[in-house]
Amino acid sequence: MGADDGPGGSGLAFEVLDPAPVGVAVARGPDHLLVYTNAVYRSLFADERTGMPVKEAFAEFVQVHFREQFDRVYATGEPFVSTAEPECVVGGQEGPGERFFTSSLSRVVFGPGDYGVLEVVIEVTDQVTAARRIETIAEERRRILRRYESLMQVSAQIFWVTTRDGYVHEPSPSWARITGQPWEEYRGQGWLQMVHPEDRPATVRSWSRAVSRATDTWDHVYRLHTADGSYRHFQLRAVPVCESGRVLEWVGSCTDIEEEWQEQRRQRLLDSAAATAQLSSLEEMLGALSDVIVPELADGCGVYLITDLTGERRGAAPFIVERLATAVRRGLAPLAPYSEEQLDEGNAFVMAVRRRRPLLQTFPAGSPPPDLAPSGTRSWLAANGANSMLILPVVVDGAVPAVVGVVTCGDRPAINRADITLLGNMFGHAHDALSRAIRFQRTQQVALALQYSLLVEPPRLPGLRIVARYRASPSAAEVGGDWYDSFVLPDGVPVMVIGDVSGHDLSAAVLMSQLRNMLRALAMDRREPPGEILTRLNVAMESLSSDDVTATCVFGRVEEWNGGHRLRYAVAGHPPPLLVTAQGHGRFLEGAVSPLLGLPDDETRASEAVPLPPGSTLLLYTDGLVERSGEHLDLGLGRLRRVAESLAAEPVDTFCDHLLSALPFTGLDDIAIMALRLPPAP
Repeated sequence: MGADDGPGGSGLAFEVLDPAPVGVAVARGPDHLLVYTNAVYRSLFADERTGMPVKEAFAEFVQVHFREQFDRVYATGEPFVSTAEPECVVGGQEGPGERFFTSSLSRVVFGPGDYGVLEVVIEVTDQVTAARRIETIAEERRRILRRYESLMQVSAQIFWVTTRDGYVHEPSPSWARITGQPWEEYRGQGWLQMVHPEDRPATVRSWSRAVSRATDTWDHVYRLHTADGSYRHFQLRAVPVCESGRVLEWVGSCTDIEEEWQEQRRQRLLDSAAATAQLSSLEEMLGALSDVIVPELADGCGVYLITDLTGERRGAAPFIVERLATAVRRGLAPLAPYSEEQLDEGNAFVMAVRRRRPLLQTFPAGSPPPDLAPSGTRSWLAANGANSMLILPVVVDGAVPAVVGVVTCGDRPAINRADITLLGNMFGHAHDALSRAIRFQRTQQVALALQYSLLVEPPRLPGLRIVARYRASPSAAEVGGDWYDSFVLPDGVPVMVIGDVSGHDLSAAVLMSQLRNMLRALAMDRREPPGEILTRLNVAMESLSSDDVTATCVFGRVEEWNGGHRLRYAVAGHPPPLLVTAQGHGRFLEGAVSPLLGLPDDETRASEAVPLPPGSTLLLYTDGLVERSGEHLDLGLGRLRRVAESLAAEPVDTFCDHLLSALPFTGLDDIAIMALRLPPAP
């Protein structure tokens, strides 16, 4: 700076700094006496709020706040810069607001050994205030974000972000941690691979609908594959992030609700089980319980009634089970609701009943152990890829009248311990209703035992197979009048007989037994055509009862004929026999028809003979199989023929069981059927 006369006799022309847009002040000597200030400086530091002259204010300002810096610059000549420093209040007074300044100190020379300090000051209050405001806003946003993240960690385990059209475009460490799926596989729509296959279609539909409609929130529940290999239920919630009415992205969370879901399901299933108490029959009750179990807990379910209370009906066989109800999930082959099978002592069903404890067996899909279940059930397990079966004895009033088979198939894991307990609780909730139904069933079983004592097992014949089934009415606890019989005549010809005595009480059963025994005696006595035997039986009925009792009957002889077989038969007021060829063509044998037995009739009843093709099936049945209230009999007969034709290729045992399962059962009448299977063509 050039020397010139200036304020204080400095010899320096400081007046040239008057127009400078920054504040300028000059101090001289080691005591830093103020010798110059420009107008800007004075406006900054000599306003009315200080109440002090500039000289005094500046001196105090330096002494109190900048003495050390002024001294160093004065002594060393090294400049000093302070940036955005707050205003130092002088005079003991404070202004209305905080101010900030950026200043620089540099040494000036007045003469040899005569130094001073030049200060240049710029007020940056507005800039600092703005910066502080921005920082405050940023900190507030960071704090809100931290609070949001903390809140979400309390309520959710997974966070995710998608594009406006629903594709994941940001990594989610929480998703990778819980599912084990890396970002490369998760991005886009790869996350769907971790959703349970059964839940995937519904999830895609729901998410697509939410994205297309830009709803306020999206809520959904699905099963998610977790890193430990299990599936757990998660609650999904997502909201769109919008700007100017336009969706920019979606932000969502997934919360593990497995325990809550399990409790809700448990209560729902228990309530459903308790509701079965309103049903009247045991079959309806067990069927409703099966529908509750499938598909919630398993892929298939069958309920088996232990019908042989004494163990004497089939010789030494320990158990005879009757399957009364089934349920399977969609996509699996149906399991016939009705079947009747013997179980050997080593069967798993028998073991579970003996021990009165659940028995769970797992095995490779489609490969059940040979002693796991009744043979008909075992073939279904193999065909449908079953991988486990739970055998659950149902304890009612201290006894085990029924057994439940619960099956999982394919990739579905075997039923777990908690669900086994839940199943036990479900049947416990239905205990009282089951007890009433079982007591009725036991009463009916006593009647049924009497009924079976009047019926016989068909004879075993070389090349021929005869199977009989009897299904009692679940609405009646008394013995019925339906009956069947099969025996071999002295000339070696097998006989098949089926009939129905009017009434459904003990007297009908007694008359049925008398008719059966009398018909046997008449058939054994003479080798007469079937029509003549029924004629003599009708005459003999006059001595059996004084009441107006009638009966129906089909009597047939299975005779060898032209290298094959033929049926010579007669029908007395009974539904016609059905003949189904091995190719699945059925026709009713409507010849040799005569009136009911028990009606006065002096004429000899007709007989007729028809050939029985190789591999064909001859079916005799009672009217309970085809009659429906308010329906013409022809409709029932047509339904029977169509179902029988569809079963022509099945083994004759399966043919009978599936026939009873496929046709509607009113439960108002007993059903007896007898089927003959001819040997196939050579």
